[in-house]
Amino acid sequence: MKRTKALHLFSALLLAGTMGCNLSRDAASQTGQDVVSRQVTEQHRPQFHFTPPAKWMNDPNGMVYHKGEYHLFYQHHPGGTTWGPMHWGHAVSKDMVNWKHLPIALYPDENGTIFSGSAVVDVNNTSGLGTKENPAMVAIFTYHSEKLEKAGRNDFQTQGMAYSLDNGRTWKKYEQNPVLKNPGIRDFRDPKVSWNEEAGQWVMTLAVLDHIEFYGSNNLKEWTKLSEFGKTAAAHGGVWECPDLFPLSINGKQKWVLLVSLNPGGPNKGSATQYFIGDFDGKNFKSDNPMKTTLWLDYGTDNYAGVTWANVPKSDGRRLFLGWMSNWLYANEVPTATWRSAMTVPRELKLQQMSEGVRLFSTPVKELQKLRTGTASLKAQEVNGTLNLSERYKLNSSLLELDLNLDVSQGQEVIIRFSNTKGEHIDIGYSVTGKELYIDRTKSGKMGFKDTFPGKHTAPLTLENGKLRLHLLVDVASVEVFANDGKTVMTDIFFPTEEFTKVELISTGTTRLQDSKAYSLKSIWNNPA
Repeated sequence: MKRTKALHLFSALLLAGTMGCNLSRDAASQTGQDVVSRQVTEQHRPQFHFTPPAKWMNDPNGMVYHKGEYHLFYQHHPGGTTWGPMHWGHAVSKDMVNWKHLPIALYPDENGTIFSGSAVVDVNNTSGLGTKENPAMVAIFTYHSEKLEKAGRNDFQTQGMAYSLDNGRTWKKYEQNPVLKNPGIRDFRDPKVSWNEEAGQWVMTLAVLDHIEFYGSNNLKEWTKLSEFGKTAAAHGGVWECPDLFPLSINGKQKWVLLVSLNPGGPNKGSATQYFIGDFDGKNFKSDNPMKTTLWLDYGTDNYAGVTWANVPKSDGRRLFLGWMSNWLYANEVPTATWRSAMTVPRELKLQQMSEGVRLFSTPVKELQKLRTGTASLKAQEVNGTLNLSERYKLNSSLLELDLNLDVSQGQEVIIRFSNTKGEHIDIGYSVTGKELYIDRTKSGKMGFKDTFPGKHTAPLTLENGKLRLHLLVDVASVEVFANDGKTVMTDIFFPTEEFTKVELISTGTTRLQDSKAYSLKSIWNNPA
């Protein structure tokens, strides 16, 4: 695809604009300064979540760690604020908190636009595209040919490859693309590639219609089908997308986790991500869970297409995740002006043994703690009615982190309400009798842009001895809820006409607030990257 003048100008804009990076008029162009100023002040722009400088963004892609940098590529339409011809946007970070924007990495070409995929560092130079001393960073992605699709063909999605020898700054497409052709299936996409030590080869996890297919390769260039999984497993309310396969340890044993995003068919309608826990022998995946059991990574409506970073050093040892913070029910219509969408905060994934089986837990990464600017210690007390936390503890920021320890064994319902002077609010609640966690955004502000946006979203959560721990991260347009150390997670976005600066704890019956913490957070804009 020919690059237009507008695209070149946008690349220049990306070079000038940085997120989480100091810019002075001496060090940056006036255009770059204008971009940063707008990002700091424009309504609904998240203050500690990743967003594109401008225009449309969806799925995180190609997440890989290399030479001290976390790379984030993402689905990007530089020509508008709604979904369009896909490119790979690009940003890097040293801590997953402060980000530096880089030029667009991958542009459409004669094979099609650039859909989702993954990236790896070919440390053993199996592809021959780099050297042992300077291994290639290799991106494997889906080509989507609109020309073939419009012609009525079913094979319009294929898998392509590109590589970089300068830590992702410039990219070259593989001359013999595509590396995996389509056998005639309409949905054939989103390759997640990783090196499998036991099999001694690369394994590609690919979303195909309503199931997953695994492919193997010795060199990233030639792929052979290994197996299939999932045609009759778990949720099938929509197309399967954006898979990820990785190992995690529990009690000294290695298990494999398979993430699969689904649209529609989520637990609260629209987009969501399910997961499977089982074994993978380098060829076949076998789930430990009953085939009709569905396990959800996040019960909120706004965590989709998330995958994990590749090549995180063994010395770190974490499995690090990031998701797209929106939902296809309304992603194109949300009321933002110059950009669309944000990512979730980065999260660490772990396995925990529960009475019902092994489950995947999610918690915010520890690096986010550097955003804390003030701490309030919430003393133990009983609440029957309303406790104004903002008044009692001077919590008047729209950027907050709350770590609440609650005992609801003597109560019926507890709500954490974030509100503004206009009466708009969002509730994070727990129903003791219903045994469910919920987010209610039916009075959260702007909602008329899509009738599927308002709603009360629920998640099952059974407590032990009435103990409820709520870890909340609140930005100007989102809340992420990690209940009981990440056993149950919910993510929702919202759009108040005025920022929420009041926090209340509302209890029906008696809730015992035990020693807890609240933190005001700082914006990532104009902080060192």
